[in-house]
Amino acid sequence: MPTVLPHILLLTTLTLTWALPQGAPNSEQVCHTMTPYHGGGIRPQGGISPYEVHPRRLGGRVMITVTSGLGIPFQGFLMQGRTPDGQVLGQFDSASINEGHPLDCHDPADSITHNSPSDKNSIEVQWAPPPGFEGPVVFNATIAQSYDTFWIGVESRPVEITKRGADDPQIAFPTHTHEPTPPNFTPPRVQATLENIDPFYVGCSVAKLCFGSPANCVGNKNCKAAVAVSVAGDKYDFELKAENAAWVGVGLSEDDKMGDDSVVECVQRGNGVAAFMSYTSGSPNYGAARLPNSLLGIQLLNSSIVNGVIYCRVRRDALTIINGKPFDLIGRKYNLLIASGSSVTPNAVSFHDQTYLASAQPQALADVSSLAAKSKLLIRLHGAFMLAAWLGTASIGILLARYYRQTWVGKQIMGKDIWFAWHRTFMVLTWALTIAAFVLIFVELKAWSGERNPHAILGTLTTLLCFIQPIGAYFRPHPGTPKRAIFNWLHWSVGNAAHIIAIITLFFAVKLTKAELPEFFDYILVAYVVVHVVTHLVLSLMNCIAERSSERRVTAFPMKDLGGTGRSSVYEDRSADAPYSTFRRALLAIYIVIILMIVIALIVITALAPIEETWTTLKSSVMTNS
Repeated sequence: MPTVLPHILLLTTLTLTWALPQGAPNSEQVCHTMTPYHGGGIRPQGGISPYEVHPRRLGGRVMITVTSGLGIPFQGFLMQGRTPDGQVLGQFDSASINEGHPLDCHDPADSITHNSPSDKNSIEVQWAPPPGFEGPVVFNATIAQSYDTFWIGVESRPVEITKRGADDPQIAFPTHTHEPTPPNFTPPRVQATLENIDPFYVGCSVAKLCFGSPANCVGNKNCKAAVAVSVAGDKYDFELKAENAAWVGVGLSEDDKMGDDSVVECVQRGNGVAAFMSYTSGSPNYGAARLPNSLLGIQLLNSSIVNGVIYCRVRRDALTIINGKPFDLIGRKYNLLIASGSSVTPNAVSFHDQTYLASAQPQALADVSSLAAKSKLLIRLHGAFMLAAWLGTASIGILLARYYRQTWVGKQIMGKDIWFAWHRTFMVLTWALTIAAFVLIFVELKAWSGERNPHAILGTLTTLLCFIQPIGAYFRPHPGTPKRAIFNWLHWSVGNAAHIIAIITLFFAVKLTKAELPEFFDYILVAYVVVHVVTHLVLSLMNCIAERSSERRVTAFPMKDLGGTGRSSVYEDRSADAPYSTFRRALLAIYIVIILMIVIALIVITALAPIEETWTTLKSSVMTNS
């Protein structure tokens, strides 16, 4: 007897442990929780399951396929058909599958499990609804990749059962084939892991609605932040993820602007993730205030923080009323606003300083077709115009007025000295581009910027100074009059102040979330500043050398000529160019070429932002086509 007892205990343990030869035990606990009793309580995986459950209606029945879009085999499974309120129903046809056998959890054959722990690439089984049943059914599965790696709560999309019956189209699944190998061949060891494959995107535009930032990142599977929405009976599941973020959230909005929106946010709390409901306010006090009942209508199903990626799956009621405003996920269409940030407060998330993007059009959340991002054309044009104005035309115009008044002497364009004609042309272009850019950004935002960045204030100040500069020039006093000196000082001060503030404003633009500019943008701006300052120093030095060598004024420092005539030079021989004129012309040509290259490079980076993702997509496209 003592020798028999250990064998009896071992047999009992094996019987209670599913994902072993005969599948899940027919016990009340397993039937209800669908949680295997592995190793006395091994916890299920907290990340996204690499497996999917695909139902297809066929001749009054439902054909269910369990597979992995990543080609990962599995060893065990337990599956049930359930109503949205969790009632188990229907009957599995064991004759339709050779990889499993039915279990009688509540009614005969209302569940099915595996026969053996052998690797399975996929399984197909038929399920029949109860006679006369009509309504939605969700197939819920627990899938074991191995003894200690399994996922619970892997759900299919809802299937609508009707008395008339309906047939769904055939589902095309990816196949994973292997070439035959000769005898005694030892294949090389392949390090195949999930690190380079993100199962979050599996099923996008097929079984769930996906949207992410930056634009078009879902197709490229490289989103900084993303949301996936799927129907779960009479509720909706929201999957959220973001890279290197303290929080990620999705807003349901009636337009493409922030304000009066319902937000589901997932927030890092210690080593875990918490889900909350919040409500956004618009201009001028942008923000998301957490609801008094911060769990109103939501339930956190799953969450993880792995390799800096925060992930959560939240189930939300189809109808919630927030601040007296109903949010009906079934009857209404919504724009999706996806955002993530790097910090949180105890009672709210901080500004979305990592990424933010709105969908272009409202869409029903049950519609899994691809969702386009809102166009950022006006933002890109605003940036391009400001770069062209203040790095390009303004810089060249200021240089001409300071150092080239005694160049091209005797030559005119439309009755004006060449330097003045070009100076005026460049400054008019600066004025026009600046005003156009200012109007474009307000047309886009329709409000003051909500970002905690001085860019908006400095940009407005630059635009104001730029606007009044030509007005003052129009009313300038004639040369030689007493007030001419005052005008010269004011014109010089306002012009230089506008230029300096504009350059500083461009540096602050790099940190704007909407701009999506890379960090190296700053280095190109620094290169511009170096070129601009060095050119001014060289030209000023040449003026000093010219004065000393000729013992007469040539083209003096600008400050010396602000006090009277309005002319920058009283060089004795006004009929000829000042000394070193050829050198100054050559330096101007070099300066214009370098400035043009810098401006073009920055405009391209701005127009194609985010440039890193655009470049990656372009390379992938070229490699695919080749």
